[in-house]
This record gives sequence, structure tokens and C-alpha cells, in this order.
Amino acid sequence: MTPAQGVFVAGTDTGVGKTFVSVGLVRALVAAGRRVAVMKPIAAGTDATPTGERNDDALALLAAANVAAPYERVNPYALRLAVSPHLAARNAGVNIELPRIQQQFALLAADADLVIVEGAGGWHAPICDSATLDHGTMADIATALGLPVLLVVGIRLGCLNHALLSAAAIRASGAHLLGWVANTLNEQQPLRAENIDTLTVRLGTAPLTIVPAGGDQVAGDALDSHWVHGAAALDHALTMYRTERPVSP
Repeated sequence: MTPAQGVFVAGTDTGVGKTFVSVGLVRALVAAGRRVAVMKPIAAGTDATPTGERNDDALALLAAANVAAPYERVNPYALRLAVSPHLAARNAGVNIELPRIQQQFALLAADADLVIVEGAGGWHAPICDSATLDHGTMADIATALGLPVLLVVGIRLGCLNHALLSAAAIRASGAHLLGWVANTLNEQQPLRAENIDTLTVRLGTAPLTIVPAGGDQVAGDALDSHWVHGAAALDHALTMYRTERPVSP
């Protein structure tokens, strides 16, 4: 069996549609016959249930996947407060441990063709108390898992700066920027196409797909053309990445 391919879904900010895009792509990949597992390593903002703390984003991902897994494997750190992960962890008296996340990812990967791992917040969202910019952030999870990164860009005012800074930070971390998705958050946003064109030039690649306006309010449908196109483009990008990446000694 071919080892599972994983993708880390990052966002330019909180609220740009990481979960919505992840769910849409997972559904399309499942419809295409792939065995897809999902993971939300850290979720800040949970509800108490009879079976423990549960996060809506993690539950949405789990519902879209076709590889069954215990909730605790999908979301190892379910933190009550909807704040920055490091503050939520501090409030809960929890230390975020990368080996635990790596262990749960390995269990998911063993049963899947592909694991979609969704981050929380932006690339440098802190996950622990640290005095440095690039230590103890969401980036550490992606690099610890050795995953290429799919960047979700919320197309709105300020998206150019946010996207370019995020892409630069991803590359500076040593991670591979696999591609990006343009998620249209506001249909009234002036010059949406021009913003996407600008990012295409400056990021050096066109978006894997463009999600139409209203997508952040409407549940993803794997039959919609933008999801089918995006899943096919993601699959192709992964194939190219697997072919071109250096082979470890």
C-alpha cells in the first residue's frame, strides 16, 4: 500500500474559510474514490458533550471523511476557549506536544490514501508560550509532520498583503507551498478578479480553484464544479510534489 499523502491546510487569517474549503475538497476527493482521513490537531472553541469536548470544525471534517477514526485522534487538543491556541491551552492547563500530534497523524495515515490536516488561525498562530516569532507556532505542526501546505486566501480587502506574507513565511519555514485556494468571502468586494490575478502573478501560480461568493455560509457540495476542479488540481499537485521532492537517504 502506498503511504498516505498528507496536506496541511493553512489560512491567511482566522475566518478565511479553512474548514469550508477543507470539507469541500474532502467531499470531492471521497467522491473521486479516495480514502480520505482528516485531522484538526488543535481546536480552540469547544462545547461540552457527554463524550467530551467537541469542536464544530473538527466534527464537520470528520463527517466529510470516509476513513473512520475516534474523535480524539482527529482532534487531539480540544480546547474550550475560542482564543489563540496558546492562550486556550494555557487556560486549560494543557501543554501542546508535537509527538502526540505526530502519533495520531501516523495512525490516521496508516488507513488512508490522503490525510487533510487543518490548522488553526494563521501560519504563525502561537501554540505555546514562546518569546520568538517562529518557534511554538502552527508552522511547527506542519513541519513536524513533513507536510506540503495548501494556503486558503480569503478574497477581501487586505488579502494581497496577508497572502504574500503568509506565502513568504511558509517558504521561510522550510515547508513546501503546494498551492492556494481563492475563497471569495464577499461578492461586493471590488476588483475581485484583479486581486486573484495579482496573487497569481506574485505567488507564481494560479489558484487550485476559486470558491464563489457565499461559500462561507453555504455547506460545501462535492458535486459543485469548483470542488471537483480543486480536488483534481490538488491531486495533480501532490503527484508532482511526490515526484519532484528530494528522496531522503
